[in-house]
Amino acid sequence: MKYPLVLEMGTGTALRSGSYTKAACRAVRDALWKNAIYIADVFDVDKSKMQVSVEIACQNPDQVDLDAVVREFPYGTVDAKAVQGGLDIARPSEGDGPPTLMAHAAIRVGLDLVGKEANA
Repeated sequence: MKYPLVLEMGTGTALRSGSYTKAACRAVRDALWKNAIYIADVFDVDKSKMQVSVEIACQNPDQVDLDAVVREFPYGTVDAKAVQGGLDIARPSEGDGPPTLMAHAAIRVGLDLVGKEANA
């Protein structure tokens, strides 16, 4: 990403399902729904040209379906990865049930503006 312009952050949970993917997708939606980003409009670039890098942090990153995470984005070229982080919260009343899962999303949005000045 040549010009990272925006950092969005969100948190998502899976209360009962034990799905890290569900928590990750909710973290992405949380980040996207809290912000209205107009950088493509400001720079007069088509939204499909946005470069998006998303990093998901959860306790079991290998259990995140990154294709599902990428599908949460309405446009742009999206690169996703999952890393160790987040939080698993044990259920004291249901000893054998899945824990509540918390995932965090850090989303960087950028544009490749090289050559854009020449077209202005």
